[in-house]
Amino acid sequence: MKLSIVIPIYNEVETLRELLQHVLDAELGVEKELILVDDCSADGTVDLLKLLEQEHPEWTIVFHEVNQGKGAALRTGFAKATGDVVAIQDADLEYDPKDLALLLGPIRDGHADVVYGSRFLGGGPHRVVYFWHSIGNRFLTLFSNMMTDVNLTDMEVCYKMFKREVLEGIEIHEDRFGFEPEITAKVTRGKQWRLYEVPISYYGRSYSDGKKITWRDGFRALWCIMKYRFVS
Repeated sequence: MKLSIVIPIYNEVETLRELLQHVLDAELGVEKELILVDDCSADGTVDLLKLLEQEHPEWTIVFHEVNQGKGAALRTGFAKATGDVVAIQDADLEYDPKDLALLLGPIRDGHADVVYGSRFLGGGPHRVVYFWHSIGNRFLTLFSNMMTDVNLTDMEVCYKMFKREVLEGIEIHEDRFGFEPEITAKVTRGKQWRLYEVPISYYGRSYSDGKKITWRDGFRALWCIMKYRFVS
């Protein structure tokens, strides 16, 4: 089995090399394919990626010439993936790549087609950061569940893993953080795919650390939850 790990990147020069080392060190028991998509970073990340491109010619590294958003970067990365399974990994050290083994388990055991991590099911360490941010996440998950008739606990989580055939049947339209409710609506539509959740660790960042999602993205997510309840 080969796992394609798609890493969307925007202004992550301070954390990227450490994150990639964690990905390489994670014992997942499968072949790893790394796909890095830079979304027009302006902080030195591009120079670092060009250096990494020379150090690791086996990696797939793609550069967006214009900043488009996380959803657009994932769309680019998914198109490059050749693995049997595809996972999303942020570059900011909020998520521990060792936990990818937890997501892979239900797929490898033949139980799941899609697996989400959950920051709210318990599990490993969790950094205490923002109360209202967590309330917003839970509200968006609740509203998404109402529209999709599933019982997820963490729709907005980064860690999502898919069999490649799941993604091959889905067209992603959202360019920014609207990706999360869009992909959730589309993998749950018709209940064709078996969806599981597993508890994960979370080392959340503050906005001073470089966290990028804002309340505007929350309002967009609400719109996307309603839109993709009906739109393919």
